[in-house]
Amino acid sequence: MDRNITKVAMDTHKKQHTVAMVSCETGQMEVFSVNNTVKDLKKMVGKIQKRSSGPIHVCYEAGVCGFVLKRQLEALGCQCDVIAPSLVPTKPGDRIKTDRRDAKKLLGQFIAGQLTVVHPPDAAQEAAREITRCRQAAQEDLKRIRHQLLKLLNRHGYLYREGNHWTQKHHKWLQSLELDPSDLRLVFESYFTELRHCMSRLKGLDQEVDRLADRPEYREIVGLLRCFRGIDTLTAITVLTEIFEFGRFDSPRKLMCYLGLVPSEYSSGENSKRGGITKAGNKRVRRLLVESAWHYRHRPFTSKTLDRRRLDQPQWAIDMADKAMSRLYKRYWHLINRGKMPTKVCVALSRELAGFIWAILHEHRNRQARQSA
Repeated sequence: MDRNITKVAMDTHKKQHTVAMVSCETGQMEVFSVNNTVKDLKKMVGKIQKRSSGPIHVCYEAGVCGFVLKRQLEALGCQCDVIAPSLVPTKPGDRIKTDRRDAKKLLGQFIAGQLTVVHPPDAAQEAAREITRCRQAAQEDLKRIRHQLLKLLNRHGYLYREGNHWTQKHHKWLQSLELDPSDLRLVFESYFTELRHCMSRLKGLDQEVDRLADRPEYREIVGLLRCFRGIDTLTAITVLTEIFEFGRFDSPRKLMCYLGLVPSEYSSGENSKRGGITKAGNKRVRRLLVESAWHYRHRPFTSKTLDRRRLDQPQWAIDMADKAMSRLYKRYWHLINRGKMPTKVCVALSRELAGFIWAILHEHRNRQARQSA
């Protein structure tokens, strides 16, 4: 370790940060507070630079400040790492928590090299990720208002018995309702107006997701992922924007661990116990892969929709997707015949599907490297 590097740890909050630093010359620790403004951060960096003779290395836990704080500090000439909060070592007997203690503890672990650094996206990648997350939030809002509207009608005896909910016929039935008294009609109109707003918002965000997937930096990779059964534009672009750099995973096993799809284990001595999946890492991608894995319980075949998605795609990608289709179908029924629950089987399939996604993107990167060479 370079002894001229000044180590700094920050316990970040929305309005104010608690900063702990160690002087590379005297070795003394100093703790102080700084407001979360560009002006005050610039003063803080200037103050540290006056007391240090070498570079400044800052760290803070990923949280409310996102990656903006990292970019601000790097623009001021510091090296900055964002730490994974779930992987910070904790002492079971330490039950006193303050901002000063957290900053000092983080600094000690930072100096000892015990922290795990988060791979940060750039500003464009983070903005693209916000589009898919906004679309998911809109979907959840629509689901919530649908439930509220149906429960209101059920409480007052208005039941739809002519088919499934949320079809065109059901919407016409909703528009034709004449509720009485007027207070109930007012509440219904409020819910129904919010329902139409949520539907319009979701439709607009779907169009934005399609435009995002059609950008030059995503178009080719999205086309490769759409060769898989169960993966269309929304799933493909969400996987890409959430992970955004598959090259940081040396093997498919590491990607599976990152997505929390590997079994947990507690083994000690002669005792060995395995539990459910760890559910660590990115829960959005994990959910999408589990949903996609359900498609592989059907026998291998290519529908008209899948054939349209595979138009103009390279044959090697189609062959790899067909290999995944055949293997996962056999794997599903092999586990089902052994008495495994279908839900657990689909989680196991999603783990292997993550491996196939890593393989197709790894092959794509290698082919690009060979072409450029």
